[in-house]
Amino acid sequence: MGRAKSYAERLFDFPEIGPLDENAAKIAIVKPLEAQGVKMDEDALRQIVRKTHGYPYFLQEWGKHAWDAASSSPITRHDVDLASKEVLAALDESFFRVRFDRLTHAEKKYLRAMAEIGPGPHRSGDIAEKLGRQVTSLGPTRNQLIAKGMIWSPNHGDTAFTVPLFDEFMRRIMPDDDWRK
Repeated sequence: MGRAKSYAERLFDFPEIGPLDENAAKIAIVKPLEAQGVKMDEDALRQIVRKTHGYPYFLQEWGKHAWDAASSSPITRHDVDLASKEVLAALDESFFRVRFDRLTHAEKKYLRAMAEIGPGPHRSGDIAEKLGRQVTSLGPTRNQLIAKGMIWSPNHGDTAFTVPLFDEFMRRIMPDDDWRK
């Protein structure tokens, strides 16, 4: 059975899907704008790429809201900054909230501890330390979060959020120290 599984695994390609690189992210923003005869200044474009971390859905959201915020072409950094408030509010109410609402209390605490440390990836031991727990006791919670697609393990012993900005959302939705209880 072990040999059969190993052989079967070699039959499939498992490409890693991640954020767009800087150049591809810029193209994803600029190309649709240019098709409509609209320009974006370079500072605004860099700001969107920086804020989205190249995450395709976030690029779409920031592009849409920057377009809506702009009164004329070219879209400026000021337009992007105005749009950013709207984007985060929209993401909080839909994209992030849907994920958050599927979590148990223990899972929320785990993710909030990760957020306390930063965007990640984080060593499992650092997360356990934030929670005042032993790493081994957190294994089931970590596994549930991986199964739900909330986190992943980029390397053995490391844990990272599956989407950028989720750490910031967790700090916004659970701002006080009540999560530690």
